[in-house]
Amino acid sequence: MREFEQSDMLKRLPEQFFAKLSKKVQLLKEQGYDIINLGQGNPDQPTPEHIVKELQIAAEDPKYHRYSPFEGFSIVKEAVAEFYKREYDVEIDPEEEVSMFFGAKQGLVDLAQGLLNPGDIALLPDPGYPDYLSGTAMAGAESVYMPLVKENDFLPDYSEIPKDKLEKARLMVLNYPNNPTAGTATKAFFDETVKLAKDHNFCVAHDFAYGSLGFDGQKPISFLQSEGAKDIGVEIYTMSKTYNMAGWRIAFAVGNKSVIRSLNLIQDHIHVSLFGAIQQAAAKALTGDQTVVQELLEMYERRRNTFVKALHENGWKVDSPKGTFFSWLKVPDGYTSEGFTELLLKEAQVVVAPGNGFGTHGEGYVRAGINASEEELEEAARRIGKLELF
Repeated sequence: MREFEQSDMLKRLPEQFFAKLSKKVQLLKEQGYDIINLGQGNPDQPTPEHIVKELQIAAEDPKYHRYSPFEGFSIVKEAVAEFYKREYDVEIDPEEEVSMFFGAKQGLVDLAQGLLNPGDIALLPDPGYPDYLSGTAMAGAESVYMPLVKENDFLPDYSEIPKDKLEKARLMVLNYPNNPTAGTATKAFFDETVKLAKDHNFCVAHDFAYGSLGFDGQKPISFLQSEGAKDIGVEIYTMSKTYNMAGWRIAFAVGNKSVIRSLNLIQDHIHVSLFGAIQQAAAKALTGDQTVVQELLEMYERRRNTFVKALHENGWKVDSPKGTFFSWLKVPDGYTSEGFTELLLKEAQVVVAPGNGFGTHGEGYVRAGINASEEELEEAARRIGKLELF
């Protein structure tokens, strides 16, 4: 069979690091190993019943059996605007400041392609969600990394960005609460970001995927709550974590009108629009009973407390996450991120994600998810403790 060479764009794409980890875990499961998988970022709870029922009702409506409007139905965009006003007191124009798409990942990749040209610079967090790299690679742009270190509360230090890189930057990506570090941002930090973006004329994209998951009574703030944020950026929000709708693949961007137009233009040419019944169900999620959101937050906070306590009891003195459903854990002396990950998988049958998979500054850490029951989290900590590494 003839082999056709891949395009240069495909060759530029980064390796799907976690796809490789997933295959390894699946192979061990097939061999009969009792695996506790804390390496994933996949919510383990079902979508709330009232949202599922709304989809069932909407799926029977013939108006959704035809092609959806390219830019989405008004019902969901108006729901997004209502959500932002209720949760963050931010005014959003549903027709000009909202773009709907198939999951936050698609929006982040499309955004880079819509704003960046070859030779442009994107400022990306390190460590950070690996797929931030995908969009810049597709656009042929250069990625310049902003270190996230514990000493600075996992916030980038803008004074460390070289001046020549700032001048060429056209896009900055931020993500708070942060994957993988579980760090959170302050309004003062976002205010500083707005000023920097205005001074250097670049767009800010804030990935707000874990916007509902802030612990100890600290509700995460929206980037758009900073004055002037809509002038220079957008915020990307997914239904996956807040409402356990990961498999539904629905997310949205809100903010700067010109960026929203660029996202919608890409939609017009590639993706078109989501199934209308899913849009109606998403509108129900955003505007309906929010009790489920609070209950989910409380569940994750209980899991966090259980996991951290169990790790401490087994000798691993880790920091307690401030947000997300991840823990960012320092590996023992003498181990690399990958080496420690391999050890836990082989000797304890516990899966974590090696920190270097998220960037250079992730070395020395592993990321453990709390997308497992409290019993499984305690058992994982017990297995790790038996290795007597701490």
